[in-house]
Amino acid sequence: MPHSKTSTSHSDLTRPVLVWLRRDLRLTDNPALAAAAQTGRPVIPIFLRDDLFEALGAAPKWRFGLGLEHFQNSLQRIGSGLILRSGPALASLQQLVQETGAEALYWNRSFEPEGIARDTAVKSHFAAQGLDVKSFTGNLLAEPWTLATKAGGHFRVYSPFWRALAAQEVAPAKPAPDRLPVPDSWPQSEALHSWQLGKAMQRGASVVAPHLLLGEAAAQAQLDHFLAGALQDYAEGRDFPARQVTSGLSEPLAYGEISARQIWHVTRVTVAGQAALARAAEKFLKELAWRDFAWHLSYHDPHIQTRAWRHEWEAFPWKTAADHPHLQAWQQGRTGVDLIDAGLRELHVTGKMHNRVRMIAASYLTKHLRLHWRLGQQWFADTLVDWDPASNAMGWQWVAGCGPDAAPYFRVFNPETQQKKFDAEARYTRRWLATDSGFAEATPRAWNVTETPRPLSPIVGLAEGRAAALAALERFKSRDLGTVD
Repeated sequence: MPHSKTSTSHSDLTRPVLVWLRRDLRLTDNPALAAAAQTGRPVIPIFLRDDLFEALGAAPKWRFGLGLEHFQNSLQRIGSGLILRSGPALASLQQLVQETGAEALYWNRSFEPEGIARDTAVKSHFAAQGLDVKSFTGNLLAEPWTLATKAGGHFRVYSPFWRALAAQEVAPAKPAPDRLPVPDSWPQSEALHSWQLGKAMQRGASVVAPHLLLGEAAAQAQLDHFLAGALQDYAEGRDFPARQVTSGLSEPLAYGEISARQIWHVTRVTVAGQAALARAAEKFLKELAWRDFAWHLSYHDPHIQTRAWRHEWEAFPWKTAADHPHLQAWQQGRTGVDLIDAGLRELHVTGKMHNRVRMIAASYLTKHLRLHWRLGQQWFADTLVDWDPASNAMGWQWVAGCGPDAAPYFRVFNPETQQKKFDAEARYTRRWLATDSGFAEATPRAWNVTETPRPLSPIVGLAEGRAAALAALERFKSRDLGTVD
């Protein structure tokens, strides 16, 4: 159900509106910011370093900080600013309302399970005090309660979800405000640099930094660049990791530096009347909708974040040791499988990994190595700069076989055949396995990557691992689980 709204008197136009920003670091298509500006009241944008933010992994927390810095600059260019505070959300907001005399609190809705609980408590508290509390749609193409199956439930399969989404009208993107009304005096703000958000990145930050796409302007320029060029080869080329035909927008999307609705509408306007681009555009928009599908599942089935979406798979005997040597080899790009190791090394250097390679690397971890998908999910949550909690959880479960997929665990990607199909000339693997890839400089010194070579053969053979995975499946199906080595 949509969040409810409360109303209050609008007699005193000097009392400000607090706009609580989260994963929406943009001016264009920011409904909460636009609605606040329309009130005619002073607008005070705020960002809270609360418990949910503190729980972020090293790479997304660092990248979030860089996004905040860019957004601060964007707000300053239109005469506004950004107030930063640390601490529990409710307590921080209570303090800000008291300091500013704010009469309203607006935000764009978030659908992380913990975020829903937090926002519900905040809304209930301030609504009871008579504050004008409003939440807005802004981070998805369609909100989770707006699409339903004919039986009235939520979609659990992507294809009908896509058909339902494509059949409805996606709300237009709202224009960026030219100016924001400002208060007579600003509340005190913490200094962003004092948060030290890049501390856990250590020396890897300087290696990853040149590969980032930072800020709203860069995201919009990247979208235009993609639509003007690479889109035409997207449908046929997106699975080839050495080709530069993907949009590159997963990173700014993760922090709301560009909205999904903006991407949707700009893409459709760009290809209008160009039949040759229609297929590629539809494939691209389907991938954008896949992100929505992940968030819809997370909203309706929040256990997908931490437990098997298919409940019976909680009993599957994956290995769970966080210090398992096979997990460490996989994390360090030392499995002896070229495509897997190249992907993990690309991740360390750029903070991202090509989507096709992500699936193959995840399959090797959960099938050949039979390690728990949660271990891979947590590693990505710590190392990806484009980490999206819903997409990450659904993607890992999809590959592991316990998620929303009609062809579950028995699908086992073969890295060798995948490389022959999608990297036949080894352009991708040569690049990321090269000694000058930047991998040694990006990793912890304790790994000794310059002194410890990759194994000459896979730590678990491809045929051997596949056979063991399928045998484990048969035991699981018969519930004779046996032992896990």
